[in-house]
Amino acid sequence: MSHPGLPLAICLLAAPFAAVLQSKAMTPLALIPMAITLGLGWRAGWRPGAPQGAVLLVGLMIAGWGAITALWAPEPGRAALLAVTLAAMMLLAHGAAGAAHGARLMPWIGFGLVLGLAAAFADWQSGNALRAAVRGLKEVPAALMFGLKPAASLMALLLPMAFVLPWPWVARGALLVLGAGVLIALPGETARLATIAGLGAAVLSLAAPRLVPRLVGAVLALAILAMPLLVGLIPQIPSASLPPSAVHRLVIWDFAAQRIAEKPITGWGLEASRAMPGGRAQPDAATLDRLNIKASAQRDFLALPHVEVMPLHPHNGALQLWLELGGIGALIGAALMLMLGVAASRSAAPAVGAGMLASAAVTGMLSFGLWQAWWVASLLLAMVALAAQKPSGVAK
Repeated sequence: MSHPGLPLAICLLAAPFAAVLQSKAMTPLALIPMAITLGLGWRAGWRPGAPQGAVLLVGLMIAGWGAITALWAPEPGRAALLAVTLAAMMLLAHGAAGAAHGARLMPWIGFGLVLGLAAAFADWQSGNALRAAVRGLKEVPAALMFGLKPAASLMALLLPMAFVLPWPWVARGALLVLGAGVLIALPGETARLATIAGLGAAVLSLAAPRLVPRLVGAVLALAILAMPLLVGLIPQIPSASLPPSAVHRLVIWDFAAQRIAEKPITGWGLEASRAMPGGRAQPDAATLDRLNIKASAQRDFLALPHVEVMPLHPHNGALQLWLELGGIGALIGAALMLMLGVAASRSAAPAVGAGMLASAAVTGMLSFGLWQAWWVASLLLAMVALAAQKPSGVAK
């Protein structure tokens, strides 16, 4: 393959396996090949134009509004740096997608998923011996098993791309079925739900390639706008059957909603979640009673010293938008979801776009911080791969 997109192809081959070993490696692993692709594209005669496209422009609006909120953020320097970093990453990805347009990236993604899934399965079955060996650990700590969650989320994001692999349908089907089986079996509820949502949206899009991606975007936009109100339903949730970690999420979301109500328009400022007043406190008995959390095992877990009402971020992207960027940021975020749905419907593979959007949304609503560099880099890498895809008759 002699093409400016070769660095991206190698990145997509290595990414799932590298994420199994260390998820934070995704930041340099994605961004450096994008930068090299720009250089190779320039040598080949490609030239960048002015930033265009609704998705990019709305994304830059989020970064721009985030920069403004640095004026009242608890840590102005951190907020301003993050805003600039987000804008730079988006512009880099936009340029890389243009320089790599037409590159044959899909076969590399397929083999990358096979390697990553095999490594994740082997690590899980060996009691995380693979990841312990990489870290030079002679004994495997119990907490190491949770380190597979980011890798599983990344592979859940990429798995819908199997629909457009230039492989025989038997091989594509085997990757989809076996890949889903591995991801659902691995530890981590979020990755399981993301896998199911992503593949479900992709399958539905095969029947309605123009409607379903837009519908996914519209549902996500509404979810963002309504999320603070939805938190009010927590006392009606039958939480007794939930694992303690999920109940902890409910407590975090309740605390976030209370803080959102204090600054509903402009928010507390970009990256304010990690420095939220009262965020390091433990949930008190009155709060647990109000939320109808009565199971003794759940209360015992929530009483542990490390349990906080706001551990760095809300573990819900919509609430984080509201909390840090206020209603203004939530409106921009909702617009971004709408634009992503439209862009997916117009892409070379609408089913893939809808599947990736649904999978990413589940992960973003339940797990990682909205601005974590490795996750942002992973999302941008997936978008670049889809944008560079040539139109085909598969999953269109």
